[in-house]
Amino acid sequence: MRKAQTEAYLEFAGARAGHLYRSACLLTGGDTHLAEDLVQETLGRMYVVWGRRGKVANPAAYAQTVLVRAFLTQKRRRSSTESPSADLPDRPAAGQDGDTTLRVTLLQALARLAPADRAVLVLRYWEDRSIEETATVLDASSGAVRTRSSRALERLRTELGGSLADLRTR
Repeated sequence: MRKAQTEAYLEFAGARAGHLYRSACLLTGGDTHLAEDLVQETLGRMYVVWGRRGKVANPAAYAQTVLVRAFLTQKRRRSSTESPSADLPDRPAAGQDGDTTLRVTLLQALARLAPADRAVLVLRYWEDRSIEETATVLDASSGAVRTRSSRALERLRTELGGSLADLRTR
C-alpha cells in the first residue's frame, strides 16, 4: 500500500513540478534559486499530507495554495531581503526571439511589487484563477482580492511606464 502511494506521489510531483516552478518564478520576481526552494518546500509538504485519505480533494490546487503561502511566509522573514545581486546575470541565447527583454522587464517590475500584490497578480492572471479561488488561497475576502488586484495592476503599470509598449513592438 505504501509503495503505491509513493508511486502516485512521484507521478504527481513529476507532472506538477514544472508548473509550480513557473509560478514560483513569477512570485519571486525571477529569482530562480528561491523559486526552486519554494517548489522543494511545497513538494515536501505535499508528501507529508499525501498518504492521508480524504485530506486533499484536489492535489494540484492544494499544491498551488501551499506554494503561495510558503512564498508569503518566506517574504515575512527578515532574511528574505538578502540578495547577492540586484542584476540578472543571464544573457539571452543567440537566436532567441525578441520577447526576452519583455519577459525580463516584466519580471523586474513584478519583483518591485509587494509580495502580496505579486501573489494576487500571479494567481489571478498567470494561474487564471477566479476572485473567489484567489481569496481562498490567500485567506482573504473577495473584496480584498478585487481591491488588491486593481491596485497591484496600477502599480505594475506605473513601474513599467511607457517601456512596455516599446518592448512589445520590437
